[in-house]
Amino acid sequence: MTSHRRLRELLADNRVSKDPRQHWPSWINGEIPDDWALASWVAVRNMFTAHGQEHRRLRSLISKAFTPRRIAAMRPFVETKTNELLDELAALPTRGGVDLRERFAYPLPISVICHLFGVPDDARPGLRRVVDGVFDTSATPEQVQATQYELYALLNDLVATKRAEPADDLTSALLQARDENEARLDERELVDTLILLIGAGHETTVNLLDHAITAVLRHPDQLAMVREGSVSWEQVVTETLRWQAPLANVPLRYAVEDIEFDGVVIRAGEPILAGYAAAGRDPERYDRPDEFDVTRPDNGDHLAFGHGAHYCLGAPLARLEAEVALPALFERFPGMRLAVTGSELRPAGGFIANGHATLPVMLDGLPRPRGTAPVV
Repeated sequence: MTSHRRLRELLADNRVSKDPRQHWPSWINGEIPDDWALASWVAVRNMFTAHGQEHRRLRSLISKAFTPRRIAAMRPFVETKTNELLDELAALPTRGGVDLRERFAYPLPISVICHLFGVPDDARPGLRRVVDGVFDTSATPEQVQATQYELYALLNDLVATKRAEPADDLTSALLQARDENEARLDERELVDTLILLIGAGHETTVNLLDHAITAVLRHPDQLAMVREGSVSWEQVVTETLRWQAPLANVPLRYAVEDIEFDGVVIRAGEPILAGYAAAGRDPERYDRPDEFDVTRPDNGDHLAFGHGAHYCLGAPLARLEAEVALPALFERFPGMRLAVTGSELRPAGGFIANGHATLPVMLDGLPRPRGTAPVV
């Protein structure tokens, strides 16, 4: 589903489910192998794959822990970590040839999400490896199974640690919500919820930062508008989300009954792939859809974070990180430019995550000292 209008309608339609155990005959009948590349996206038992009352139960429990107040309280950490990463970039012996995805766009979100969930430092390299594996839709069956095994081992260890020694983090909060609520999460739902929140919670932000940096470097006239204050970084983030949705396609939804869209019938039980990136470029919805334009007045209804009952709970955190990190980066390195042409940037691979394999930039000129105001 790639039409903006049709996808928006579909995402809010009660006749569309995300639960394969109820509404996907091929899954129910055991026709999908365990080592299928998308198995982890379908087999998990959390609000991502729930429908109706079950989805409301799970989302309600998670919302009790994943509160706006807790997200807002992350700002000081995001600011501190951003400045640490910028200091590391400023200390590099060369001003060029830096992979900004590896040195900035990736480490900031993974640090934030690990801090939020209380993931120990020694577990973070393993977490990155398995999350990368989950988003690798080209993985072999052997790699899929190895990733699944390592992912569950890592998060079961995290749950055991937080159960023994609760702390002020989201894993401990989820455990508390699990134990205090009559509709509590069972153990599988708890671990699978961590998979959803930790995995998707940082991958989307990595790609958002990646594409926002790329967009303004490829459009210096629009960067100039940001620097002179005629448009905001919030506008940059919103247009980036429309122009390059962090997740291009998200599996899967299923028709609960026959559904007709403009003469096309989706039969009951058929799987549906939501094409968020395509919907953001729908020419029926947007004028000049392939152009990045921070002054665009009609991009606020993009579907990059979904729509309806399954709208992304982590959207405020992703926006917070981007709206802190982007101005800090461009203030510290005012002469930064891409080290390759836009056409030379290569996608990371797979059809779910939408980012670049690398983001090489030249950090030209001396970095501006931290805390100084940009010249406008």
